[in-house]
Amino acid sequence: MRTRLVRIGNSRGIRIPKLLLEESGLDGEVEIVVKGNALLVSPARAPRAGWGESFDAMATRGDDALLDADTASGSRWDEEEWEWR
Repeated sequence: MRTRLVRIGNSRGIRIPKLLLEESGLDGEVEIVVKGNALLVSPARAPRAGWGESFDAMATRGDDALLDADTASGSRWDEEEWEWR
C-alpha cells in the first residue's frame, strides 16, 4: 500500500488507512524508531512495563543481594535509632 507524506507545519505526517490500523491494533500513543532506512511504529509501552518479572527473575538468580551489605553504617544512630515504618 502506498501513501504520501503530508506537510504538518515544519514536520511531515503519514495517513494510515483504517484497514492497516485495524490489522495492526495500533490506537492511541505509539512509539516510532528508525530501523535502517525504515520507520517502525509500535504501540507505546507503559512506563516500567515488565519490571515486576525482571525483579522476580533477579530474586530467583540471587542477583538482588545488596552490594554493600558487609560495610559498616555511617553512625551509631543508623545502627541503634533508625526504624523502618
